Amino acid sequence: MMQILPAGVAATSIVAASSANLGPGFDSMGLALSLYDEIYVEATDSGLVIEVEGEGQGQVPLNSSHLVVRAIEHGLRTAGVRANGLIVRSRNMIPHSRGLGSSAAAVVGGLAAANGLIVQSASSPMSDADLVQLASEFEGHPDNASAAVLGGTVVSWTEGDGPKPRYAAAQLRLHPDIHVFPAIPEERSSTAETRAVLPSQVSHADARFNLSRAALLVVALTERPDLLMAATEDRLHQPQRAAAMPASAEYLQILRRCGVAAVLSGAGPAILAFSTEPELPARAVEYGAAHGFSVKEMLVGQHVRWAPAEAVSVDVQVITGTES
Repeated sequence: MMQILPAGVAATSIVAASSANLGPGFDSMGLALSLYDEIYVEATDSGLVIEVEGEGQGQVPLNSSHLVVRAIEHGLRTAGVRANGLIVRSRNMIPHSRGLGSSAAAVVGGLAAANGLIVQSASSPMSDADLVQLASEFEGHPDNASAAVLGGTVVSWTEGDGPKPRYAAAQLRLHPDIHVFPAIPEERSSTAETRAVLPSQVSHADARFNLSRAALLVVALTERPDLLMAATEDRLHQPQRAAAMPASAEYLQILRRCGVAAVLSGAGPAILAFSTEPELPARAVEYGAAHGFSVKEMLVGQHVRWAPAEAVSVDVQVITGTES
């Protein structure tokens, strides 16, 4: 029997952006970035009120299909809890449709916010492993979701080929000499569209190549940053996606010609550059600025955080959207 949350119970969560693949680690490697979305949720007697500030404002749906709302409700159901109504506020800093894990952050942040409600119902909160599993079910693969849950650098994997596979992840300790520089364009892309350009089969030679580079990437990220150039080479997804995002493909090659280990961030069009130097070469920075890329160093993102919160009074008249 479902336990109903009393009106006024509230919680917050903070969740990081993430970059997936990191070159050869297709659907398995991920890195959290120090760019965060914040979520506030409050149980009410009825209805659904949604407010979105920042990225996605005026663009995302303000009804039960909202990804954060779906994640909150799914997390509550998993714990045997439900709310008769919800107020959900999102303050988004993670750019949408750039390959920086905004959808994974919405799901992980929603599930984490649900944890803050669940602990106030005398139920046990979801563990990190639970959050990875549930968030990856939304995504269909665990790279961004695992990075958003655990923070830092992660290797993730899937077990089982049935309708409900098991998803898992393990953290890596990023070498302290490595600096991370996301390059974020104004241009957007659809993950579904850029995934559609990938072939259903690859050659044994290309598979072998990427296996070697993915293994080397673990070594480069943790112990041997001098190997990053070779370790970030890829044949399985970046060359195939180049035609769909020519500006990103060109900038990626320019960075690499400057000696910077650059990769497509997730499905793009953002780029992620690794360097052991505190600054990128001037030529690379200037080219990025001239072609619409915002390039600056970021720290590695933290573990998702959640906590119970005091209820905040809401004037429904000034909320971005409502649904009853």
